[in-house]
Amino acid sequence: MFEQTFKNIDDVLWKEAGCTTELDYTEQTSWMLFLKYLDDLELDRADKEKLKGKNYSFIIAKEHRWASWAAPKKVDGSFDHDNALTGDDLITYVNDDLFPYLTGFKGRASSSDTIEYKIGEIFGEIRSKFESGYSLRDALELVDMLRFRSQEEKHELSHLYEAKIKKMGNAGRNGGEYYTPRPLIRAMIQVVKPQIGQRIYDGAVGSAGFLCEAHDYLRFGPSGEGLTTTQLKTLQTKTLYGKEKKPLAFVIAIMNMILHGIDAPNIIRTNSLSENITDIQDKDRFDLILANPPFGAKEHKQVQQNFPIKSGETAFLFLQHFIKSLKAGGKGAVVIKNTFLSNSDNAAKALRKELLENCNLHSVLDCPGGAFQGAGVKTVVLFFDKGAPTRKIWYYQLDPGRNLGKTNPLNDNDLKEFVELQANFAEGEKSWSIDLNDINSETFDLSVKNPNAPHETVLREPEEIIAEMAALDAESAEVLEGIRGMI
Repeated sequence: MFEQTFKNIDDVLWKEAGCTTELDYTEQTSWMLFLKYLDDLELDRADKEKLKGKNYSFIIAKEHRWASWAAPKKVDGSFDHDNALTGDDLITYVNDDLFPYLTGFKGRASSSDTIEYKIGEIFGEIRSKFESGYSLRDALELVDMLRFRSQEEKHELSHLYEAKIKKMGNAGRNGGEYYTPRPLIRAMIQVVKPQIGQRIYDGAVGSAGFLCEAHDYLRFGPSGEGLTTTQLKTLQTKTLYGKEKKPLAFVIAIMNMILHGIDAPNIIRTNSLSENITDIQDKDRFDLILANPPFGAKEHKQVQQNFPIKSGETAFLFLQHFIKSLKAGGKGAVVIKNTFLSNSDNAAKALRKELLENCNLHSVLDCPGGAFQGAGVKTVVLFFDKGAPTRKIWYYQLDPGRNLGKTNPLNDNDLKEFVELQANFAEGEKSWSIDLNDINSETFDLSVKNPNAPHETVLREPEEIIAEMAALDAESAEVLEGIRGMI
């Protein structure tokens, strides 16, 4: 229904001098989408209150509502171009009036879990990059064609927005930081099996893919169809939590969760690693942690002081944060570089020891190269339960039987066997188990070494085969010459 509109918005942004990358396209689309969503939400609430004979108190002041500046309409519902701001007037209004007004909501909100607070957070972190008021006018009129009034409309918009995030994630070498393949996320969720009432956390939330997929699993998955009103409210307000350091990812995460049906997402704009993990108390802990923390990024030594195992590798600090943030008996599923399993530096060895002694690292999923578009690293997924030491580790080596790439990404079927075998830790050509007693107690090396893989015949190059045939022919000719001389 809305796919062509999204393409047309991208076309407008492509012509806009202030927008040069897929990241810019997603950012600028996000703030306009959010304001249109907010307007539709308020109109829905006003209609419901009217049916009860009550007046609705709008969050946004009349002069700053969508219909006043972005899409004024005539009595017959057609667009009122005579009263629509455009050109320099529109740019001045957005930059000098609208954004400061919206940013002020953070200070005026009653608490941080309200939509008013989220409005203030979003517009405190983002700015309009439009330089042409005529381009902005074109984009606004396109966004006005999108509607958030029905569940079907929201569902389609969430898919289109996810597609934008995927394009953004594939745009550069840091793509894995913005986009974790959704089939991989869904497989991780199927392993940990979240339930209503559990608190789920991602401390490196990115575009909120883990939280959105967890929401859909709980809302529409095995037990989601029969949720009560109370359970739906719990899912909306007390289930999904995240933290994000970067402003663009923070805004995208909020918008993505809103499109998935969460009106006031529990996402905080902060660096999770800035908190000393010794300060984490029981009330701060979670039942489930699903995450793909950034790899290779460096944190200042001041931040490293918050952790008992010091490391310049951000992912190592995040793993400590996640272990500490889990409740006893809580479950974690975390993506990390495969070199974590074998690195010989002191921090890596100490962290593997910590993980094995304080958690049951029951499963390791070895992902093939190319699983993360643009990331350029091989990864594994660690599945662990907190509160009991590791006794045995089950490994699965994912092999889709093809080279993965932008046009041939991971799909749900690729991970089906993994999910089925993991349920009973079954062994086969791609899966095996290792007893902790067989792991070196000094290095704690957990490398993926499949003992069940069939030995493959190495296929030689045609040139090599032809050269060998020529050599054999020459040898045969020499032998025949020798025999002829003896006759």
